[in-house]
Amino acid sequence: MITLCETTWCQMQSTMGRSSSSTISYSVPVVVLCLAALLLSNILLYLYLDSVYQTNEQLLASYIGCTPQNFKMTTMKNCTPWLRCSQIDAEVHKLRLIGQGAVKKVYLAEWRGQKVALSKLSSLDYVEDFLHGLSMLQTLQGPQVVQLVGFCLEDHALVTEYHPLGSLLNLDGVLAQEHQQRYNTWQNRLMLAIDYVSILHYLHNSPAGRRVMCDSNSLEKILSQYLLTSDFHLVVNDLDALPEVDPSRGLFVKCGHRELTGDFVAPEQLWPLRNKGKPFSDDLMTEYDERTDIWKIPDVTQFLMGRVPGGDLVHFHLFQIHKECKKEDPKFRPSALDVLKVYKVVYNSMVRDNAGFREML
Repeated sequence: MITLCETTWCQMQSTMGRSSSSTISYSVPVVVLCLAALLLSNILLYLYLDSVYQTNEQLLASYIGCTPQNFKMTTMKNCTPWLRCSQIDAEVHKLRLIGQGAVKKVYLAEWRGQKVALSKLSSLDYVEDFLHGLSMLQTLQGPQVVQLVGFCLEDHALVTEYHPLGSLLNLDGVLAQEHQQRYNTWQNRLMLAIDYVSILHYLHNSPAGRRVMCDSNSLEKILSQYLLTSDFHLVVNDLDALPEVDPSRGLFVKCGHRELTGDFVAPEQLWPLRNKGKPFSDDLMTEYDERTDIWKIPDVTQFLMGRVPGGDLVHFHLFQIHKECKKEDPKFRPSALDVLKVYKVVYNSMVRDNAGFREML
């Protein structure tokens, strides 16, 4: 009896062993398939993110095939030479005033059925600023800069591509519109911040040398310099105050000749003898470089991110790089490229984590 039971027990154990071995043997291919699927999903995600970062190529689509001093707006099939005085006078028709600053008045206008922006000098007192801005537009044409359509030096007029969503000052109002609410996500808002830092990187390493955004003494002023495109990207629009920095030539800048105050501007832009009661003197004010733009990045990104789900996590991931942007000594601040790399890593990581979370669900 005992022998029979023992024999039966041994047979059961042998059967269970074979079953367990069979289960393991079947599990191995399943694990391999899962790993392969995960690897494939990561490859597809990488390709997607890589396509997202082809912003330059996407924005440059309207320029493709055009030689220098030509333009092609998104609704046009062919490239056209920049408009000159006679063409602007005869073919560009003002519709209404849409903006005004110290240097320019900006009108919504029409050219051959295309909406364009016509800018005219506001006062001869600012003719140098106007001409400087036009020169920068001509030199810096590319995906990060508003497209130049034409200009007339005699009439102090220039024509650029029109972007109906307006400047970044309108961002929250645009996103509040029902048909635009799908864009109100941390992904799209962080991409706007990436665009912003990309533009700074371009200006700091431009064909016209290392340029500083001097017209940026307040958040509102910075936001007014950038236009929101219909496909929800940024282009820089106002280049009237874009001086050059070149340490090798001892060339640095001062943004204006008046005293700057407040926490928004970089420490090196403040009058250092203010606390000692000495009146401001432009002659004694020290010059500085493009790191003033870096100081302002966290404040601009704070605005761009707004209040959306996931926004707090973005700020958490950006905390360290933003802390470095706010270093009192500009020498210890990162470059725009350093910041851009971190922004892209954060975007990559959060998109990947979100994709993984959805797969688990």
